[in-house]
Amino acid sequence: MSAKQPSSYHLHPLTAVFLTALTLSAWTAYRVWPRHMPLRAHHRHLGPRLEGRRIVIPFASEVACAEVASFDDQLEAFLRFEYLRGRDLEGDQRIFLTAGEGRDARHATYKIYLLVENDRLTATSHLNRLRAQGRISHYELTAWTKHDLSQAQQRSHLFEEVYNVPTDRKLETLPTFQLLPALADFLEFKSQTDWRVVGHSSAAPQPLTHRQAWRLASDILEVAHFYDLPLDYFLGVGAMENNYMNVDGDLAHTVWKKRADPGDIVLERGHKRVLVSDYSIGTWQISRETLRAAHQLYLKDKRQYGHLPARLRPRREFDLNNVDSEVLTTYAGLIVRDLLDRFGGDVDQAIGAYNGGAGKPNPAYAAGVKNVALYARRVLEHAPLAAQYEGVHSPRSAVL
Repeated sequence: MSAKQPSSYHLHPLTAVFLTALTLSAWTAYRVWPRHMPLRAHHRHLGPRLEGRRIVIPFASEVACAEVASFDDQLEAFLRFEYLRGRDLEGDQRIFLTAGEGRDARHATYKIYLLVENDRLTATSHLNRLRAQGRISHYELTAWTKHDLSQAQQRSHLFEEVYNVPTDRKLETLPTFQLLPALADFLEFKSQTDWRVVGHSSAAPQPLTHRQAWRLASDILEVAHFYDLPLDYFLGVGAMENNYMNVDGDLAHTVWKKRADPGDIVLERGHKRVLVSDYSIGTWQISRETLRAAHQLYLKDKRQYGHLPARLRPRREFDLNNVDSEVLTTYAGLIVRDLLDRFGGDVDQAIGAYNGGAGKPNPAYAAGVKNVALYARRVLEHAPLAAQYEGVHSPRSAVL
């Protein structure tokens, strides 16, 4: 079952005609998309002035802004652009995404700009706070003209339209060569914007490298196809659990059971019962007891696991304390498949049960997964289309 798509989009009539025409040929797309926007900095010295009791040191004659991010990948840039706007950094109308010529004619450079106060001291102080909060990684003060600002507004609006215009491309039908690089960008972005990473928590996990994201994206596609899972919801589970990062969680969780099984970490023994550790493991946060049950499902499963890459195949002999991270993705897919079968294909119930158990599906968890699923579907379906309009190559590749 797939998430429903928005039923209507509000586009200017001329924009709708324009975008329809773009689909007729890649050449047209390449010629029509705005290729370069010169952002002119004015170097004329602007002296300090007194405003009330405050000394102001302006650096722009017309419009003061700062470059706060730069990318060579379109989807990565757009994801970060939407993220900053969603965090209400300075209001939707103060953040802009632009594209210009890169190192060669085949690539573009994407930059995010933020309007700031036209005072070097105030702007620098504010931008340093944003950097300390993890919202931006760097900044460079820039002087624009009003014409530059108008072009930036138009470019940002066009990016938004391209990533929201209705498309016949569906997640389920995208070829792997288009879907895989976009998915790798998505996974990497989600890990980088995890609240623990952004907040510089002392226990913050390491976000995915692009190489790791590429490998995990490949594994997710393999497992989703093998078990016939709704890819968007499977991605939602990974985001809700650990934003795709491979770290254990819920370390204090324990369960009482009748007897210890091989591999159990026994914490206490009582009358005919034992207390064992049941922390959650890795990217998919599968508890130790659930993982044991998943292996039993695997042993009974009649699917042809030889169709999966060797790294994704569980061993017949189960070692609870030595499960490869790649195999955890297979177990997660098997759990979701089993829950979908139990609930007759009801995605919301099955996904809720991934968190709350089959006896008590968690609707709040299911709603969170659905939100991510809708978001993932939108950006992944539009990424190949947007790259075609731009006339630039697809997201970068990685060597596995």
